[in-house]
Amino acid sequence: MPELCRFFGIIITMFYDDHAPPHFHVRYGEHKAIMAIDSLTVLEGHLPPRALGLVAEWGSLHQDELKDDWKLAEQRAPLKKIKPLE
Repeated sequence: MPELCRFFGIIITMFYDDHAPPHFHVRYGEHKAIMAIDSLTVLEGHLPPRALGLVAEWGSLHQDELKDDWKLAEQRAPLKKIKPLE
């Protein structure tokens, strides 16, 4: 599970050969969620409101990069790191 980014205790990852729709995985402490790339909505799991807001903000800034990494993951190619939220 390649790590794409880490900021404020939030870890963003993506799996190779994962199922549609395009999404990324989020871990924050004991919380886990799967978020859609296109809508930035939680598909599964739960995040505290503040963490969810930070991930949604980060995702909106890097949506194109997330889509590119999804395509790379489908091809089992190395994923590119994405800049953290500052």
